[in-house]
Amino acid sequence: MTTGRWERVAGRLVVLVLVVVTLVPFADLFLTALHPPGTYPPGFTWPRDPHWSNFAVAFRVGRVGELLASSALIALTVVPLTLALAAPAGYALGHLRFPGHRVVSGLFAVGLVLPLEAIVTPLYFRVRDLGLLDTRGGLVAALVAVHLPFAVVWLRAHFAGVPPELSDSARSDGAGPWQVFRRVHLPLARPALSSLAVLLLIWTWNHFLLAIVLVDDPARRTAAGAIGAFQGRWGTDVPLLCAGSLLLVTPLLVVFASAHRRLSADVTAAVRSSPARSHRPAR
Repeated sequence: MTTGRWERVAGRLVVLVLVVVTLVPFADLFLTALHPPGTYPPGFTWPRDPHWSNFAVAFRVGRVGELLASSALIALTVVPLTLALAAPAGYALGHLRFPGHRVVSGLFAVGLVLPLEAIVTPLYFRVRDLGLLDTRGGLVAALVAVHLPFAVVWLRAHFAGVPPELSDSARSDGAGPWQVFRRVHLPLARPALSSLAVLLLIWTWNHFLLAIVLVDDPARRTAAGAIGAFQGRWGTDVPLLCAGSLLLVTPLLVVFASAHRRLSADVTAAVRSSPARSHRPAR
């Protein structure tokens, strides 16, 4: 059909525009990083004498190895903790429907609309009172608290669409509540959990505000907070600043490039299964 062909063409054009808009800033950052240190590159141009050594210099003087290790440690702690807390909470709110579940769900929904700037001060004093200021533990706890509302709402939407007959069949076989959750619902939630894990990893790696508020030492921050410290030291050396920024964001790009097919498949599977699940009888 003609309409279908035009829709496909329009969709491809939109994807092409999004790809260009996404890749051009990284290409400009890469080209700028190859210019001589201490210079101000004119723009989107290839230098006559590319200074590949800028990446080695930025890695050494910017302590990029330590910053990457710190950011990876924080992200690999925040993501599992958030998933471990959000999965049973989302299951309870979306599938068990206990008395007062609407009120609790509403409280988590309120957490989605609260701006981070409105809660950063209370978080600071709470972390300080716990003696976790300027520690990775305090930053991890704050990030888990910030990510948890979205994670719970995300997983609640999944568990609310699971047919109740699956739980009834498991209970008739003698499974307890925890066994029903662990053996029946968790395997079915794999697409939602894996997609959520990728999102949490990206948000944690790129988190800036709490990293600079709660942690003074740049070597204990996330990558975004470390870039802020790097900019404060090398802000006048644009090529070195661009080289250091690329080094700090490259691991995240590699992870996303490796997981994007899995992420797309999981989201597609969730979307395809949602219409059938939406017609389950109300409880």
